[in-house]
Amino acid sequence: MKIVMIGAGYVGLVSGTCFAEMGHHVVCLDINAARVHSLNQGIIPIYEHGLEEMIKRNVHAGRLSFTSNYSSCIPQADSCFIAVDTPTGNNGHADTAQVEAVAIELGRHILHYCVIVTKSTVPPGTTSRVGNIIEAELKQRNLSIDFDVVSNPEFLKEGNAIQDFMKPDRVIIGVSNSRAAAVMQKIYSPFMLNHDRLIVMDILSSELAKYASNAMLAVRISFMNELASLCEKIGADVNWVRKAMGSDERIGNKFLYPGVGFGGSCLPKDIRALIAQSDAFDTEFSILQAVQNVNLNQKKIMGSKLAAYFADKGGLQGKTIAILGLAFKPDTDDMREASSLVLIENLLKHNAVIHAFDPVAMPKAKILLQNESSIKWCNDELDAATNADAIVLMTEWKQFRFLDFDILLQKMTGKGFFDGRNQYHPNEMAKIGFDYFSIGRLPTYASVEEEKTQSSV
Repeated sequence: MKIVMIGAGYVGLVSGTCFAEMGHHVVCLDINAARVHSLNQGIIPIYEHGLEEMIKRNVHAGRLSFTSNYSSCIPQADSCFIAVDTPTGNNGHADTAQVEAVAIELGRHILHYCVIVTKSTVPPGTTSRVGNIIEAELKQRNLSIDFDVVSNPEFLKEGNAIQDFMKPDRVIIGVSNSRAAAVMQKIYSPFMLNHDRLIVMDILSSELAKYASNAMLAVRISFMNELASLCEKIGADVNWVRKAMGSDERIGNKFLYPGVGFGGSCLPKDIRALIAQSDAFDTEFSILQAVQNVNLNQKKIMGSKLAAYFADKGGLQGKTIAILGLAFKPDTDDMREASSLVLIENLLKHNAVIHAFDPVAMPKAKILLQNESSIKWCNDELDAATNADAIVLMTEWKQFRFLDFDILLQKMTGKGFFDGRNQYHPNEMAKIGFDYFSIGRLPTYASVEEEKTQSSV
């Protein structure tokens, strides 16, 4: 089928490329001419494992192309997917201005029956509004062209997006008639050969399903972060508690890992939007208000632990803190609402010196923090650890799982290690010679023997 993916950002680029991989002919349309030019030059604006190779393969095969021109592709399209950004607007509501602008252009350019699909995360009612906007534009053209609007929310995890799209655990379609449903089933049929995961429902339920799914994930994460705080106070180990909970089939073991708070483009934004929608309908979604507050506080947790650790060591001023990992999660360069930014802001306020390293997200981090002279951008973890008074692990990149801790400690001036992702064993870290702090577990300290060894080096 001929598909136009409008918006060549994260969702649109991944979705359009995966559709092309399965044999559809896809045009990715974006009004950002510079982005389109870069894509046509083979320069990919985001990092996603395997995406660059897949794009090049499908461009070479003639199934994938990029443009900024609506008139060059919309009139021939069988289906147009709207995958533009819906940032947080006033009072937490999702700003659908870009979606509505696309709807206007579609109304100006479609020439025959077409299925219009909202792929962007939009508040319930937006898909129907898209249809009304298109209809109004068609009236301005004095045309009567049949079309359908469909909701098809995305459920892609950054860092695993291609796998999620190619082998989805579910594809949700919100439709108002069987004709549109049949078109969507045809589009997704290559992804359903082994198991039909297509769930067809009404449009409003489909739109709300995306928000509800992300909100539930956020609830689980925030619950574990609150529980971790209690574990530290009473001396329990959150990892054991997590394992006990996860063995209950009613609960399961996913999204039960405490950490330094969630970030990215979806969970924080979608929570704010769902709260705003609830307020608009005079419904108090108090649990999400609590989740939002818990997450904001959790992003400050490493700053608080560092301040407490250095309180009797002259404070944070002038201390060198190595930060390993800057992206909000591994396998992506996404810095949106990353917890590392909250930590960096806190450290800079205390006049600390920062050694920062991330294997992928450094270019974007440098742009965000380009005016901060107290940050040294490091080549690797050893460079970051050199002369550091403490190390903080913020993003659990695979290359950080088996660090050479003996060499790291030798490079350091101090011995503090703050693990925001519970990657290491407390007692083992203490034996190596670290004062080790994690989430939801009691701290462990370097033994006297290790301290003597360090002082003699």
